[in-house]
Amino acid sequence: MDINFFKKEKIQAMKDRNKDAINALDLIVNKILLASIDKRAKGEEINDADVVSILQKCEKELIEEKEGFIKANRPDSVASLDVQIATVQKYLPKLMSEDEIKAEILKLDDKTIPNVMKHFKTNFAGKCDMGLVNKVLRSL
Repeated sequence: MDINFFKKEKIQAMKDRNKDAINALDLIVNKILLASIDKRAKGEEINDADVVSILQKCEKELIEEKEGFIKANRPDSVASLDVQIATVQKYLPKLMSEDEIKAEILKLDDKTIPNVMKHFKTNFAGKCDMGLVNKVLRSL
């Protein structure tokens, strides 16, 4: 997934007149654009792991914003943010389950915390919740 993919999705949302999806895709496109500028300044290119990280940050920001509107008792804005969050989640990869994480940890020879965390960060970036990895590892 790259910026052009999200631009095409935004055009489709505009054709569908889906204002909330347009807002969510605007957020995604802008953050990807900023990240690619930062990466280019360092002589690097943006990759899929970066895009997944950006999508996760967008989801988190929208959820926090939604919680603020819930406290302010603004149901119209909450409904709008629900659609935006669903739009962002549509592009996120499915996260690994606890059982999948446990199976992956059991395959490793060295089950020390730093080694396991490094393994998941390099091989499963964006595909697993690192907090859940830590919790599963400590339960073993």
